[in-house]
Amino acid sequence: WPWVRGILQVYQFKGAARALATVMASINEKSCSLLVFNDKPSSYNEIKDALEGSDSDAKVLAMKRAVMAILNGEQMPQLFITIVRYVLPSEDHAVQKLLLLYLEALQKTDSAGKLLPEMILICQNLRNNLQHPNEYLRGITLRFLCRIKEEEILEPLVPSILANLEHRHSYVRRNAVLAVNSIYKLPRGELLLQDAPETLETVLRSEQDLSTKRNAFVMLSNFAQDKAARYLFENIESLSTWGDILQMAVLDMITKVCRTNPGEKGRYIKVILALLQSSSTAVVYECAVSLVSLSQAPSAIRAAANCFCTLLASQSDNNVKLIVLDRIQELKEKHRDVMQDVLMDILRALSSPNMDIRQKTLDIAMDLVVMRNIDEVVQVLKKEIVKTQNKDFEKGGEYRQMLVQAIHACAVKFPDVASSVVHLLMDFLGDSNIASALDVVFFVREITETNTKLRAGILERLRDTFYQIRSSRVCSCALWTLGEYSGTVEEIRAAIEVVRAGLGPLPLLAKEGDAKDDDAPKDQGSAVAAPAPARARPAVLADGTYATQTAVVEAPLASASAASSAPNLRALLLGSDFFLGGVIAGTLTKLALRLAKLGVPAAAAHATSAQAMLTIVSILRLGEAPNLPNPLDDDSRARMMACLTLLARPDEETVAVWLGDCRNSFAALTREKVTREAAEAKKAAESRTACQPDDLIDFVQLKVKKGLSQIEIEDQVTSDLHRAMGVDEEAPGVRRLNRVLQLTGFSDPVYAEAYVTVHQYDVVMDVTVVNRTPETLQSVCLELATMGDLKLVERPQVYTLAPGESRVIRANIKVSSTETGVIFGNLVFEGTGYADRNVVVLNDIHIDIMDYISPASCPDVKFRNMWAEFEWENKVAVNTDINEVDAFLQHIIATTNMRCLTPISKSDSSSGYLVANLYARSVFGEDALVNVSVEKEADGKLSGYIRI
Repeated sequence: WPWVRGILQVYQFKGAARALATVMASINEKSCSLLVFNDKPSSYNEIKDALEGSDSDAKVLAMKRAVMAILNGEQMPQLFITIVRYVLPSEDHAVQKLLLLYLEALQKTDSAGKLLPEMILICQNLRNNLQHPNEYLRGITLRFLCRIKEEEILEPLVPSILANLEHRHSYVRRNAVLAVNSIYKLPRGELLLQDAPETLETVLRSEQDLSTKRNAFVMLSNFAQDKAARYLFENIESLSTWGDILQMAVLDMITKVCRTNPGEKGRYIKVILALLQSSSTAVVYECAVSLVSLSQAPSAIRAAANCFCTLLASQSDNNVKLIVLDRIQELKEKHRDVMQDVLMDILRALSSPNMDIRQKTLDIAMDLVVMRNIDEVVQVLKKEIVKTQNKDFEKGGEYRQMLVQAIHACAVKFPDVASSVVHLLMDFLGDSNIASALDVVFFVREITETNTKLRAGILERLRDTFYQIRSSRVCSCALWTLGEYSGTVEEIRAAIEVVRAGLGPLPLLAKEGDAKDDDAPKDQGSAVAAPAPARARPAVLADGTYATQTAVVEAPLASASAASSAPNLRALLLGSDFFLGGVIAGTLTKLALRLAKLGVPAAAAHATSAQAMLTIVSILRLGEAPNLPNPLDDDSRARMMACLTLLARPDEETVAVWLGDCRNSFAALTREKVTREAAEAKKAAESRTACQPDDLIDFVQLKVKKGLSQIEIEDQVTSDLHRAMGVDEEAPGVRRLNRVLQLTGFSDPVYAEAYVTVHQYDVVMDVTVVNRTPETLQSVCLELATMGDLKLVERPQVYTLAPGESRVIRANIKVSSTETGVIFGNLVFEGTGYADRNVVVLNDIHIDIMDYISPASCPDVKFRNMWAEFEWENKVAVNTDINEVDAFLQHIIATTNMRCLTPISKSDSSSGYLVANLYARSVFGEDALVNVSVEKEADGKLSGYIRI
């Protein structure tokens, strides 16, 4: 009883009785698909008394209890004769339906696999039902026969089943075709129904009911494909009038035929192209999927892409849209050139209010943007951004952030379009959605560095819109941009005025005397409100055009209580944001030093420096105020003091660092980002499999093209091009061999190995079982159990294996989370020369979390926001034999299957310390964040922490 011991160990003896009951129930069960919990099972006498009575309702209840008892493993063989005597003659339809369910669940064979003698008693009743004047009884009996595998029961019923193919009611004919199909599948089905294909071909030609025709066509496509194909091409003209279920059956047959006989592909693809005009969206979708799987010709791919785009625009169900986008994503990976032509049709999906659909659409579109369609794409994105300004627009801020990121990607990839979008985006620097505003200001900073022609216009626009910014991080980045790229005297002075306007009058806090007595005289440090000049800024109208909007704003009082209505920089400083104070000090210092370098009169340069020092001192004095929420931190104080020292006593070496090295560092970072992305694209292109030396080369020009369709010719050319470029995928058999797991030993009487496929929420196990004994093994059953967030969907079927025979048993398992799970179990069988029941314990299969996680990218802002929101799961101390920080980082990336978001240069790795952020996403939509912080100690070992 190794399985019992294993389960008790898993449960750690908690709930041992329940675990043991589960084992016993599974042992008593035969092949069934349902386990019904019955708290108070009915006794044999109770069921027998109810069945012998004349009350139909009592018989119905008794038959239900009998069926439940059988499903729970209680066969009650003595009840069979009672049912034959008192239930078979009943005319009640509900009783007859339950009788068929009882006969289906009943064990009809003995331990040797032979039919029980008493089963012959039911054959006459089944024949009577098949000849009954009521079509319902005929129909349910025919459906019951579809699930009977015992040939001794079916053989005398074959004439009655064939007679029902001509019944007047379509319900009976439909089920009669299904019964013929199921009987013909049996090992001796061809002997029982020798002329079944010819009979069903006759039915198919004369039948008017759609479901019956579909069932007959499916049977012919499985067992007589030539007859099904002949019927299809004889009626090809009326194909468009066939029902959707029959058209779907045609597509299934075409897929089977083309896979077994690729030479027939040309004539069948014409049928698929004809079915593309079907009125059923399900048929159109399946046509497009079949077309992609059978042909790589550009015209076939283009037709499939147009179908997907039509479905994307016409279907209102979000699930359908997501499925179609997945198919478009797959097409994009292999047929990028063709998909670029339908990019504008794909962008029509942005009209959906669902954010997942919008995000997936933008991701696909950004991969398909090229020079010939960039202008149209940017125009669409600009119109969508204008729509988000409407207050009634649902999730406008989140959608606007997506659009800003998409436009940013377009501008980086194609710098020429930056001029048409940068001014529009700068209107959103003051967006209430801070993430969106940060994306805009980062975009502005990068474009200012990389596009010198737009620099002057960007700086002017930034100065005009600076007063709208209310986010500290956005203000910091905007101030850095003004301080670094203001190069002329006019630009520098305008930037200084912008900073002064944002700070308001100095000092930043009123003196105590001014606060106590409003009539006291006020000097230059008072907090009297001064009127601000009129400000003019462009506004975006509903049609996307610009208009000038002028407003006169009065400066509010500089007090903590009025911080919300104060100018933006003043309000943020009154909220104790002294990191921003350090940024302001650095910006003013750079502007003053650069102004002095431009050769302005010494008096003007000294005045600018003095005003900058006064502003910095005012911020320092503000930090000493007693009633602020947070005191001035040491880092910000040190930075502002360094600015004061440099302005008071500037030296050439320090000035060169401030005015040159800062910008050079950012320029190097930008160049490295572009270089890294290009290297990744090149690496992905080089990773494709090359052709083998002995591969066959076909010369298309020398092939006979007579009688070939355009798609067949294109298929030949495309196939040769793919092989020449090395884009053929690795052989499926090679991939399967890499994932085969051995479950039993070679000395076991039954050998088993499994091929595990993990596909998002599903784990599929294909277990190959081989009988290595000289005897026939009966009731070979794969019994599985799971631990963790894994759930077995259905119990595998029971098989009988001849000596040396092999069988593939499939088990489906559902996954609900990314926790590591374990699958364990046994192979159970019966055979001559062995004990009654033999058990072979299988090796455990561990479902690794790495199967669900894939590397992903996300913006730095989103990463930091998620890091602030999520709780830390773990903090791991570094303990490794690796001596280099860059090698350790690569080891972590390879082991965790994550992507490094932090650009790492050779100079960073040679410094002896390294900090990097890693990111990945699971198939369940979960985000995995990792921070690696490691340094090299004096003894050469690495130390640090990994935070998850």
